[in-house]
Amino acid sequence: MKNPSKLIFVASFVFFAILIKSTTAQEVEDEREFDYLQGSEKGPGHWGDLNKDWKACKNGNMQSPIDLSSKRVKVIPKLMDLKRNYKPCNATVKNRGHDISLKWEGDAGSIQINGTDYFLDQGHWHSPSEHSINGRRYDLELHMVHLARDPNVTNKIAVVGLFYKIGHHDDFLSKLMRNILSMTDKKDERNMGVIDPREIKMGGKKYYKYMGSLTVPPCTEGVIWTINKKIRTVSREQVKSLRVAVHDYAEKNARPVQQLNNREIQLYGPNPTRTRN
Repeated sequence: MKNPSKLIFVASFVFFAILIKSTTAQEVEDEREFDYLQGSEKGPGHWGDLNKDWKACKNGNMQSPIDLSSKRVKVIPKLMDLKRNYKPCNATVKNRGHDISLKWEGDAGSIQINGTDYFLDQGHWHSPSEHSINGRRYDLELHMVHLARDPNVTNKIAVVGLFYKIGHHDDFLSKLMRNILSMTDKKDERNMGVIDPREIKMGGKKYYKYMGSLTVPPCTEGVIWTINKKIRTVSREQVKSLRVAVHDYAEKNARPVQQLNNREIQLYGPNPTRTRN
């Protein structure tokens, strides 16, 4: 007969081996490249150390977001409408873990900046807002990301930013909510069919413009930022739904404000010196 104590030892070893393997698998499954948690080793203060390709997050001189302070703004006393030429296109809503994004799967049109066409790629939401105006952050910020197709263009990315405060619900977000909530706490996507980006109401004719970066790793610089000064409204329930849907580490997925480093912020629009939106 085999030694009973030896059998117990082997059985115990197998049990703990299975336990360790299970725990390790769970950690890998939950592993994330970066997060937004204060004091976390993967938080915004450490993004530049997590990956050699993310050095700009730490060493860049043109990082976003920034505070759009009245003291730093150069007023451009003329009207320069943002030229938008959007059109309906198939789109997919995705839970990327760190945010909810809406990606257009074909040609959803473009905006024109300095004679260059930048084509709409995707939009995603940050709560609270990443940019601030005179130190105030709003409840939500939408980033509409556009890409240049011209290989000769130096600045390949242009982002349009929209601010929202708590108030009446946003009609555009309402159309996405059921699908967003169905993906709560899991990386997943839903085909939304045809989505018309023209239904994203911008309003207002005044906007800020500056050169910055992506606000998530790899924090690529040379991004043309255009931020509408008009503050739109979103319901408290809609903001809560966006926060609940993403992973816990991204319920508040706003990167801290970055140093301006002598960059110029321009404010365009009719009578831009007036404070009313």
